[in-house]
Amino acid sequence: MSRVYLIRHAKPSSAWGGGDDDPGLDETGLAQALKARDALMALPQGERPTQVVSSPLRRCLETAQPFADAIGAQIEIDAAVGEVPTPRHVPMEGRGEWLRQAFQGLWSEIEGDLDYEEWRKQVHDAVGERRNTAVFSHFVAINAVLSRLAGEDRVITYRPDHASITVLEVGEDGLSLVSRGPEAATQVL
Repeated sequence: MSRVYLIRHAKPSSAWGGGDDDPGLDETGLAQALKARDALMALPQGERPTQVVSSPLRRCLETAQPFADAIGAQIEIDAAVGEVPTPRHVPMEGRGEWLRQAFQGLWSEIEGDLDYEEWRKQVHDAVGERRNTAVFSHFVAINAVLSRLAGEDRVITYRPDHASITVLEVGEDGLSLVSRGPEAATQVL
């Protein structure tokens, strides 16, 4: 058995729709990234991740960097664990409203030019291919994995807090949930 740790990025300096398409972390977020590093470093040697994977977005990369530095690893960037794609017809300033609508429903009902059920499967499969890895990702991508594991079609089944750590086990039968990280209210819902 092997473990994968799904870590939601720490608090960004601006929220989506706030004018910056790719914000880094604010002061609170930097402290959260250090706290996530410390929690991962506190794991027993045989359970501590030896690889670091991140979404290409700055908020994830900046959350991942302290842990990568602590274990002397390079961050592997993987767009498959990135942010949920916005439909082409939705302008960036409309992303917030599009997300609010999507979050209230089912994966099969999300409107857009993408098959979001297929996107959810791709995120799940990308995480399931990892071993002994810390994966720094996003609210929706983490929900994609957990809703699929639960056999649930609701888009939001879990509200991971910034820098929360969800633990998955990878076995012969695929992924299984060990524990969810802390939840919090979000700006989205």
